[in-house]
Amino acid sequence: MLNQKNFKDLVGEFQTFHQKNPEVYKLFVRFTFQAINRGHHKLSSEMIINRIRWETNVMTTDKEYKINNDYKPFYSRMFMTQYSKYNNFFQKRGSYADKVDWSSYVVQSDHQTSEVTQTIS
Repeated sequence: MLNQKNFKDLVGEFQTFHQKNPEVYKLFVRFTFQAINRGHHKLSSEMIINRIRWETNVMTTDKEYKINNDYKPFYSRMFMTQYSKYNNFFQKRGSYADKVDWSSYVVQSDHQTSEVTQTIS
């Protein structure tokens, strides 16, 4: 459930987390493609995030959570924007992530890795 943070705060926190912890998105992409390759046509981002939490030793810079639940929709929207063939793969509910102009993100990809950056004004 979304907490009471405002849009700019939450987007800024996600951007900072993402920049400091790029391995989380790399794992998100890897595990999502594993699910796709196993025949899944729809999933929730929660399933992918929980797999990252439980099946990896990834360490993040967040002092409270390994991966904040509020970031799940950001990762799913980022994935569906970068890999537009799968733009309906993740189930969506209303989220601050829907207010982000993902088309303005610069996606740099090299097969297994991806980085997404944007300046939030």
